[in-house]
Parts: sequence; C-alpha cells; structure tokens
Amino acid sequence: MSSASELRSGKTHRDENFPVASWLIRPRHRAVILAFYNFVRTADDVADHATLPPKEKLAYLDLLEAELVGRGDSQREAVDLRRSLSELGLPPRHALDLLTAFRMDVTKLRYENWDELIHYCRYSAMPVGRFVLDVYGEDESTWAYSDPLCSALQVINHLQDCAKDYCGLDRVYLPLDILAAHRTTVAALFDPRASQALLAGLHEIARKTAALMPEASKLPLAVRDARLGLETGAIVGLAHKLIAILMVRDPLSERVHLTKPGKAWHGLWGALDAGAARLIGPTTALRLRLR
Repeated sequence: MSSASELRSGKTHRDENFPVASWLIRPRHRAVILAFYNFVRTADDVADHATLPPKEKLAYLDLLEAELVGRGDSQREAVDLRRSLSELGLPPRHALDLLTAFRMDVTKLRYENWDELIHYCRYSAMPVGRFVLDVYGEDESTWAYSDPLCSALQVINHLQDCAKDYCGLDRVYLPLDILAAHRTTVAALFDPRASQALLAGLHEIARKTAALMPEASKLPLAVRDARLGLETGAIVGLAHKLIAILMVRDPLSERVHLTKPGKAWHGLWGALDAGAARLIGPTTALRLRLR
C-alpha cells in the first residue's frame, strides 16, 4: 500500500470551522496537537475519499492504527503522532476512538435517531476534546463539559454539509426519525433549496444542538489553564453563533459558514467573555453583558 498522505484532501488546520492549535495554545503543546490533527485529518480524508473503494478505505485505516501502536513505520502521520505521544507518556486511546468513527463513516450511512447520532459523536468528536484536555493535564471531570461541546461542533458540521455529504458520499447524519416526523426524507437533500418540511427538520436538529450548549459553555471555567479557558471560550462563542445561524437559515441555499473575519470576531468575543468570567466570575460577567 502507498502512503495515506497521498489521499489527503489538501485541507489543513487553518481551514477548519473552529480553532486548531491557535496562538492561545501554549507553545509546548502545539507540536503534539498538530501531530494529532494531521493523523486525524489523514484518516478522515481516507474515509471521505470520493473514489476509493470501501474495502481499501478500511485497509488504510487498519494500517494507520497498526502503525500508531507501533507495528510499522510507513505512514508518516501515524509515526509522528506515536512518537509525540510517547514523549509525553500519553496513550493513543483518543486517536484509536476516532479511527472507530472513520470506520463507521465507511460502513454506516444512516442514523435512525438522535441517540445514534450522539453515539457516533462519542467516537467522532468527543475524543478530540478529551485529547486536548489530557495534553494539558486537566482532570477527567472536565470531559462532562467538553463532550457536549465537541458533539455540538460535530452536529453543526453535519448540518452545514448535509447536502454535500448526501450527494457526494450518500451519507446522512440527520436523524431519520426527525425527518420522518416532519414528513420528509433524505431525498429532499438533492434539491437546490430546502422544502418547508426539510427546513423544519433541520431547524429542529439545530435546536437540539443548542440544548447541548448550557453544559458545553461551562468548559472555559472548568479548565485550570487560563489560556485553554480562552481557547475553549472562543470555540463556545463560535458554536453559539453557528447554531443561531442554523436555526433560521437553509443550509442548501444560504450561507451557513462564517467568513474568516466573522470567525475572528465571534471567536474573540467568546474568548473575552470566558476571560471576564474567569476573572470576575460568571454571574458578574452576565450582569455586565445585560446592562
């Protein structure tokens, strides 16, 4: 087999919806976080490859896993992450969980309900936040806030890309029971504009995503590291804005991604909000916002 690197889409950490190893991340942590990102991006691009047969996708994912745990040295991203984790004494468990999600991407094309989707997020999204928290040495109790935040980010992405995922990969992450309750089906994703029935279903999914945010918003105050608190605050701010957009817009025909200036603006306000709450307490910060 050739290198999985050759299957990369060209997307980098600068192209993601949310900050990856931004300047707020402590310099000593950037290398391992970027190694983790490059491994995950490679595996994700393998799973999403437009022409690679499913059997070959799974074989590449198996190869990445084997080399991550020390069986081989042909896949650069796996070797780099393995060495970075070894230097810090961290296990590969979160990257292995993500490989489980990418295998699901190859083999599971539909999700019957919200619980199934959140189960997918357990492997596709939650490990990312848990990994960063582990790198910082944060207590596992913070996972209670990181998990809903990462799940919200994942569902945001699913809503933004719902038509592209269906038309390009025949993959649908929208809970089918919610679509059925609004008397529509996945076939409606082929249309250039969402029908009223589909739009109602999409907006309901956005509202369910919003329900994750009260717990997710506690993460910036729960972490010990102040810079990580600002970073997660920026992410919380971006998530709130994107959910607000998805609750009123049509992702089939309207812009549901933030521009680079929009990302910077809402990320900055999220970071400042988290910083104020850490400095003067969340209740006082809320009073100041409401004046």
